Amino acid sequence: MKYQLLIVEDDLFLQEAVSDYFQDKNWDVTCVTNGKEAIEVAENTNFHLILLDVMIPKLDGFLVCKKIRQSSDVPIIFITARISEEDELNGYSKGGDDYVTKPFSLPVVYAKAMALIARARGSYIIHELKIGDLMVDTKTRRVKAGQKDCFLPPKEYDILLFFMENPRRILTREQILIRFWGYEFDGNERVVDNHIKKLRKNLGIYGNYIKTVTKVGYKMEVVD
Repeated sequence: MKYQLLIVEDDLFLQEAVSDYFQDKNWDVTCVTNGKEAIEVAENTNFHLILLDVMIPKLDGFLVCKKIRQSSDVPIIFITARISEEDELNGYSKGGDDYVTKPFSLPVVYAKAMALIARARGSYIIHELKIGDLMVDTKTRRVKAGQKDCFLPPKEYDILLFFMENPRRILTREQILIRFWGYEFDGNERVVDNHIKKLRKNLGIYGNYIKTVTKVGYKMEVVD
C-alpha cells in the first residue's frame, strides 16, 4: 500500500528535497505552493499525511489547517522557520498534530510521519506507553497504576496521555488549556489545576509523577 502525502511549501528547493525523500520511501506525493491550492487538493484526495508550511501565500498554514479540520482528521505536521509558544498553541488549537522547525532532519520528519499515521490507523507497533509504574494502552485506553487498573474520565485520560507522550517536558497551563479546551475557551487556567488535581487523586500514589512547576505549569517525571 502506498501512502499519500500532500506537501504545502512555497520554497521549491525544500519542497523537492522532501518530496524526493518520501518518494524514495515509496510514497505518492502531491505538492502545492499556496493555501488555496492546499484546501482544494485536500478536499478531493484522501491523504494519509499533510506537511504544511505556516508562511505560505494566499492563506497561511493555520487557516488552511482550520479549514481542513472541518471535514478531515488527516494528520498534519506544521513546517515553520521559527516557532514561538504562541505559534505552537495556535497551531494545536487549529488541529495540528506536530511541528518541525527549519532546518530539519528528513529522517526525523519521516519518523514523525510514520508515528502519526500509526496513531491515525489505531495501529501503533508499540501501543503501550510506560513511565515508572504507570502504563497506558493507547488502543484500549486502559490505564494501569502499579498492579491495579485505573479508570479515568475522558479528559483526565487525555491529559495523562499528553504528559506521558512528553516526559520531563514542562507543559504550561496555557498549553494544556489550549490543547484540551480550545483557543477560544472563556474560562481561566484554574480549570487545568482542577483536572490535574482529579487526575493525581485517581492515580493514587502515582499521582506524584506529575510535578508542579511553580508559576509555570506541570511536567511528568519519575525521580528514583
